[in-house]
Amino acid sequence: MKEFKYLITDPIGIHARPAGLLAKLAKSFEGTTVFLTKGDQTVKASQLMKLMNLGVKAGDEVTIQVEGGDEDAALAALEAFLKENL
Repeated sequence: MKEFKYLITDPIGIHARPAGLLAKLAKSFEGTTVFLTKGDQTVKASQLMKLMNLGVKAGDEVTIQVEGGDEDAALAALEAFLKENL
């Protein structure tokens, strides 16, 4: 399992559009599971409604964990996505 931490800079936080794109990206890595953690709550990043229910706002730090066969590629793609969109 590999992970990285990211500080959310988007003024709205993780809202519908980026959450949907993040869930779609997380699903695209077959055989790899992506988790997003805020505080003590962890959800699969591929589950849109659970991702939205975390209530991630600007200034929150989240941890992305990647587990599976394509960890390196998934981690790189997710880090790039977060920097571009959140």
